[in-house]
Amino acid sequence: MDQAITAVRKLNSKGLTASLDILGENVHDKATAERAVQGYENLLEDIHQAKVESNVSIKLTMTGLDIGDDYCVENVTRILEKARGRNNFVRIDMEGTPYTDRTLKVFLGLQKIFPNVGIVIQAYLHRSETDIDALIAAGARVRLCKGAYKEPPSLAIQKMSEIRKNYKKLAEKLLTQGVYPAIATHDDSLIRWTKQFAADHAISRDKFEFQMLYGIRTGTQESIVRDGYRMRIYVPFGTHWAPYFYRRLRERKENVWFVVTNLFRG
Repeated sequence: MDQAITAVRKLNSKGLTASLDILGENVHDKATAERAVQGYENLLEDIHQAKVESNVSIKLTMTGLDIGDDYCVENVTRILEKARGRNNFVRIDMEGTPYTDRTLKVFLGLQKIFPNVGIVIQAYLHRSETDIDALIAAGARVRLCKGAYKEPPSLAIQKMSEIRKNYKKLAEKLLTQGVYPAIATHDDSLIRWTKQFAADHAISRDKFEFQMLYGIRTGTQESIVRDGYRMRIYVPFGTHWAPYFYRRLRERKENVWFVVTNLFRG
């Protein structure tokens, strides 16, 4: 955790904000879920004491969703209360499609009590436009990403050109109707499109932010900030990095290609 705070401080010095994520998922016992909740409470306190610019991201399966929805809500409530007391924000990550409906249900219930919570929508899912419309109506803060899990054609768009097309459609709705959307992508064509769309529609650069992964294309991240846009860096850390990393690479060949093509780019 100390190393994560140090990494955020360095990002802040370059004009970038962060979102810290303690790695872990699919917890099936309460003792492990409790440690995860306590870890996030400690992390929020450390962020506050260090006075760094960072929020946090959580996965519901790490906080007990596989144990039970009500139990998970109790745990996330603790994290949100801690974040609210420290004037911070919590982003609930989206996981694979078996969890989509349950994640949205938990989020929408918590959002009625906690304005400091946001959600993630994956552009490659066929259902995402309907979800985006509902979230906009609820005044939710949404991070839009392409999607990294392996999903069948019946649930998700498979061709990258079509995923990009849907991403733009969803981003257009979020940029014109949403609440401070996060455009999470390393795709140059989508970054260029977002900049041009915002300019064409007189959308101020402080009404949205770009998001990228820690250590991937740092030169581009800093260049976007120099151009006057906001950039938040997603910083996962912790002891469970190996299973998380290899699981993501095994799930979709596109994830391997993403790492290969972006790791050494500026």
